[in-house]
Amino acid sequence: MTDQETRDRRQARDELQQLYARIDAEAARLSVTHGSRLVCRRGCSMCCVDGITVAEVEAESIRSHHAELLHTATPHEVGLCAFLDEGGACRIYGQRPYVCRSQGLPLRWTEYDEQGRLVERRDICPLNEEGPPIVELPADACWSIGWAEGALAQLQSLLDGRDDLSFDDADDDEEEEQEITMTRIALRDLFEQTAPEASA
Repeated sequence: MTDQETRDRRQARDELQQLYARIDAEAARLSVTHGSRLVCRRGCSMCCVDGITVAEVEAESIRSHHAELLHTATPHEVGLCAFLDEGGACRIYGQRPYVCRSQGLPLRWTEYDEQGRLVERRDICPLNEEGPPIVELPADACWSIGWAEGALAQLQSLLDGRDDLSFDDADDDEEEEQEITMTRIALRDLFEQTAPEASA
C-alpha cells in the first residue's frame, strides 16, 4: 500500500466518524419528535437480522476499531446479526453501520413506479406503528433515505482512490438520480471464526 493510499484510508475512516455524528444528530432529533411511539431499546433486536451487508468503508472502520473482537470472538449464531451478544445487545454499538442508526424511525424515500412516475414511499418498524399514520407526517418528521447513502458512496470512492462521485446536501427529491455501486461485505464475514447454526 502506498503512502497516498494509507492517507486516503485514514481520511475515509475519519470522515466516516463525522458522517456518523451527522446521522446520529438527525436520528436524535427524530427520536425526540417521535419519542412517544418509538419502542426501540437495548435488547430489542427485531431489526438485527442476519445477512446485513455494509459498504467496504464501514467494514474497514469495524476492523480498525474491533480487531480483537473479530479475531477472538464468535459471531452470534446464524439467524440474527453476527454482532449481537447473548443478551441481544450490539457488541460494536459505537461503530454500528449506518443502516442500524436509522432503524425504527419513520422512513421516506422516492422511487419510480411502473409508469415511470417519481413517487414517495414511507415505512416504519411494525413495533413503532402506533401513532399518527406515517403518510400524514410532514417530510421533516421522517428519515429521508438518500443523503447518507450518497455520502457513503463518496467515502467509498475516497477509499478506492477515486474521485468520480459528486453529491451535495440538497434534498434527495431534487437530486438527479445517480447510479451508486459499492462493494458490499456481510457483517458475518468480518469474523475470523464461524458461528454455530441456529437451534431448531
